[in-house]
Amino acid sequence: MTEAAALPGQPRGGVLSGPATARAVNVLAPNASAMTLDGTNTWVVAEPDSDLAVVIDPGPLHEGHLAEVVAAAERAGKRVALTLLTHGHPDHAEGAARFAELTGSKVRALDPALRLGDEGLAAGDVITTGGLELRVVPTPGHTADSLCFHLPADGAVLTGDTILGRGTTMVAHPDGRLGDYLDSLRRLRSLTVDDGVHTVLPGHGPVLEDAQGAVEFYLAHRASRLAQVETAVENGHTTASDVVAHVYADVDRSLWPAAQLSVHAQLEYLKEHGLI
Repeated sequence: MTEAAALPGQPRGGVLSGPATARAVNVLAPNASAMTLDGTNTWVVAEPDSDLAVVIDPGPLHEGHLAEVVAAAERAGKRVALTLLTHGHPDHAEGAARFAELTGSKVRALDPALRLGDEGLAAGDVITTGGLELRVVPTPGHTADSLCFHLPADGAVLTGDTILGRGTTMVAHPDGRLGDYLDSLRRLRSLTVDDGVHTVLPGHGPVLEDAQGAVEFYLAHRASRLAQVETAVENGHTTASDVVAHVYADVDRSLWPAAQLSVHAQLEYLKEHGLI
């Protein structure tokens, strides 16, 4: 067994930028950080024999990156006809308006404030640009406006920040809610069980070859953290910062502010369910 295969979701090794499936190519943004891992994954998705492409999450407002996304599509003989957003965090969406200027494409998102054009995105929508089939999957939790995109032809799902290629994501309280996030993970698990999804194309980090394993890991991790938070509260650690210091001691301190958001969401969840 390789080291990658032993990790949750079986992350794919090697260079992150480049082809990931028959229809999806990643262009990695140069915005690496503790929060964004190697940087934002901008996905160029298209049918192999089509001259039209869809771009998911143009990423930050970085002229060089946006130009490289356009160039990646053109090298494949394709024109960007549509831009989609998984959610509105700046590392995914800040460059969308400028990217729309460069490509002449409309921007579709769940949040009306992020759209450029008349059409948004909603549960059950199917994108068919250039013969492509992308199914919109509502996955609130990380943020209220989080979406995933199911790519049936490749047995893949593009997850934004709902599932990362390495580590786990935060629930961005108060916009994000833990109950919603757990429901979203279960929704993704059903795609792996019932709809043949085996590959995760995340918003950050490497491609995951074992989608079901990744979802199960996330669900188990959330259950474990929730139990730890409940125990911490029972032991008198009632503030979010105090809980983080006790429960997230194994996490890089630079990530503690993000962990506090998740702890706020966990505390809210426990109160709603009468557990604290």
